[in-house]
Amino acid sequence: MSVSAVVVSHGHARELERSLPALLPQVDELVLVANVPGSAGDVPAGVRVIENRRPLSLSANVNLGVASTSGELVLFSNPDALAAPDAVAILASFMAEHPRCGVAGPQLLWPDGSRQPSRRRFPTVGGTIVRRTPLRRLRGPFAQRDHYLLDERPAAPVPADWMLGAFLLQRRAMLDEIGGWDPGFRHYVEDIDLQYRAARAGWERWYVPAAVVTHDYAAVIDRTFFSRHTWWHLRGMARFVRKHPERLTAL
Repeated sequence: MSVSAVVVSHGHARELERSLPALLPQVDELVLVANVPGSAGDVPAGVRVIENRRPLSLSANVNLGVASTSGELVLFSNPDALAAPDAVAILASFMAEHPRCGVAGPQLLWPDGSRQPSRRRFPTVGGTIVRRTPLRRLRGPFAQRDHYLLDERPAAPVPADWMLGAFLLQRRAMLDEIGGWDPGFRHYVEDIDLQYRAARAGWERWYVPAAVVTHDYAAVIDRTFFSRHTWWHLRGMARFVRKHPERLTAL
């Protein structure tokens, strides 16, 4: 199956110096969407660059990149995600064997090699309150072991509610069916929304731990309570609930 890749950079030229050379040999085509000036830098030959005239939301940029590619599978990767040499091949092989898999995600690692909690449950009202208020100080930045599935360490592929959107291989047929990423989300919660809509449409989401990606995740909203990122996240969650009011019953 052919694989296209989309990377969106919002001033992340430095991170791309490592991530693009690691990703390029693994895909059939790679598109970099430069959202603001200075987002691309010197990119490897073979990378197609789309430079925006004005900044767009992350989801709008992903959709722009997807529309400019043709692969049956479309990878979205963050600039700070460094893929192991076989990561894409492992995910693509799994999706080829599982035709209802709409999204496949790798095992994400912190730069020190420890496991990053990327496979998660869909959010609940109570859980969101704990994670986004000082209540989480009772158990640290990644409170709620059940939400982050911290007690599970699968060695084989397992289904997921949703996975952190740092490195997701998606089936184009799924994206076409559900309408792609929702550009109404500014920066947070769009990955949850995408995978929730995929689930409602009957598409499977799988965590494939044999594929490994190192993610230098800033985790801003998991470490601070009051910042513009917190506000963006709250706006994102409000949009998610407006779109999916049935989640209000998930306490």
